[in-house]
Amino acid sequence: MKRIILILITLGALTSQKPVMIITGTVTDETGANLPGVNVIEKGTSNGITTDLNGKYSLTVTGSQSILVFSFIGLQTQEVKINNRQQINVQMTADVESLEEVVVTGYGTKNRVKSLAKSITQAVSGRVAGVAFESDSYQSYPPSVVITESLDLDMNDEDYAGIEENTFQKPMENPLSTFSIDVDAASYSNVRRFLNNGRIPPKDAIRIEEMINYFSYDYPQPKGEDPFSITTNYMKAPWNKDHLLVQVGLQGEKIAEDNLPAFNLVFLVDVSGSMSSPNKLPLLKQSLKMLTNKMRNEDKVAIVVYAGAAGVVLEPTSGDNKQKIIDALDNLNAGGSTAGGAGIKLAYKLAKEHFVKDGNNRVILATDGDFNVGASSNEAMEDLIEEKRKDGIFLTVLGYGMGNYKDSKMEILADKGNGNYAYIDNLREAQKVLINEFGGTLFTIAKDVKIQVEFNPAQVQAYRLIGYENRKLAAEDFNNDKKDAGELGAGHTVTALYEIVPVGVKSDFVGNIDPLKYQKQIKEQIAPAGNSNELLTVKFRYKKPDEDKSKLITKTLKLNDQVKTDQNIQWAASVAGFGMLLRDSDYAQDMTYSQVLELAKSAKGEDEYGYRSEFIQLVSLADNVVQ
Repeated sequence: MKRIILILITLGALTSQKPVMIITGTVTDETGANLPGVNVIEKGTSNGITTDLNGKYSLTVTGSQSILVFSFIGLQTQEVKINNRQQINVQMTADVESLEEVVVTGYGTKNRVKSLAKSITQAVSGRVAGVAFESDSYQSYPPSVVITESLDLDMNDEDYAGIEENTFQKPMENPLSTFSIDVDAASYSNVRRFLNNGRIPPKDAIRIEEMINYFSYDYPQPKGEDPFSITTNYMKAPWNKDHLLVQVGLQGEKIAEDNLPAFNLVFLVDVSGSMSSPNKLPLLKQSLKMLTNKMRNEDKVAIVVYAGAAGVVLEPTSGDNKQKIIDALDNLNAGGSTAGGAGIKLAYKLAKEHFVKDGNNRVILATDGDFNVGASSNEAMEDLIEEKRKDGIFLTVLGYGMGNYKDSKMEILADKGNGNYAYIDNLREAQKVLINEFGGTLFTIAKDVKIQVEFNPAQVQAYRLIGYENRKLAAEDFNNDKKDAGELGAGHTVTALYEIVPVGVKSDFVGNIDPLKYQKQIKEQIAPAGNSNELLTVKFRYKKPDEDKSKLITKTLKLNDQVKTDQNIQWAASVAGFGMLLRDSDYAQDMTYSQVLELAKSAKGEDEYGYRSEFIQLVSLADNVVQ
């Protein structure tokens, strides 16, 4: 009898749990044309996604009775109850009243949503809201309306810094590999955006180190006075079993949110005309609202905007007055040109005026990077940010949108401003960056972190750093404390991979040169190293956030170390292989998407937020896209 009761109780508990469902569908307009860029959100949560170029979406929800909210600028918001359905198609209609408040600026050239543009053209009668505000400090700009027949769907005007993939180096000629750490993850979410829209991303948009570092790894927490731990390991390279893959991992100290110092944040928001698309300013505002809800009473938030001019929309406001901050965000609308340089100067000025000693002073720039007024060149923006970082104010850059997206500028701003850079393509990504990784994104525990690896020529015939092409430093930069490098946030992990050709292995990637006439390679020169089983030595330098003198740490990896081919290195290897395939890299050799999938599935491990499961689905999608 007790067993029957226990079974009934267990069944009752199981049936009371909300099932997890995947809902798919297509969103169209009144004419039946597919609508890209529609926000699809599970009501009452931050769980959401946007429709792809074909108007399709796929969203995992928490229950069969959940409600989906479909929203898009200029169209009536719809709420649809799931009612155990797994496919929900929605047709959206124009919202004339809301269209009267919209500024629409398009940069695409293809006529993809003509019916929507027609509705906008009919509805807008010259009334334009640039930015609604109460502060007298905001300098207004002349109202203007630009109507187009398309949204920012073309990728032709996107800008990425060129990447020349790292090649193999010989330790006898180049014994040192030196680079700055990189905790940015913008490339991965941007690559995901391209693939979800049925496109292979441009090669220069694929930064493999950022794809690897999108994921956290199970490295041990630091012990002692240093704010991070160091892990090294190696395995056979999955794309070439004769080569070795070496992993260097950092784990930043995790700090409880209650123990974080007071925040002095300035939201620097781009409200220019290029931000009018639904995956730009509307998504940006939702993202910053999520962050606002994390603020404590001791934290302060200010808002600076820029378009044709820059101004303060919200003076520093305590975190206990969240509604005031949210109301200020709700009042932002897009219109005008882009005075990015003026906005950056004003935001740093405000942050400096309200500087919190021993606190977290930071500017959060949210933009598509399309600066076209004032300091607009990469060099000018770089000089401006380098000057401002001297005030001890860090920078976080949040990128939004497609079509005219300027990744190259965003990356430079973050790199030169002692900060980090994330690309936000949906609310789920906003939640990852600003909520789940709150401390890592917004609180720096070590700055100017550099890595220098010395390879033993008696064991290593050649080596290649995978990724980090735009983070490489000269060997002498390692000991130069004036040389800027990357920052590490609380709880963040950083992973770097080297592919190594062991001595005695024949490889097509290791070239030969004729014997030198004036220099001789004498065996005795490397005999001492030859007696060692050391594979390499890793050196680290870092500074505390408020100090200018670096500290040195070293760690050696030996070939006879007990190597544990764990899920950390296997997962990193799968992501690296995926990145090389997307780049059509010669170094991928015979690697296939199927092999990447197999390796990723075997190394998935714990997946609290589902990021690794999403990666596995993305690999399958990419395999279909390239066919």
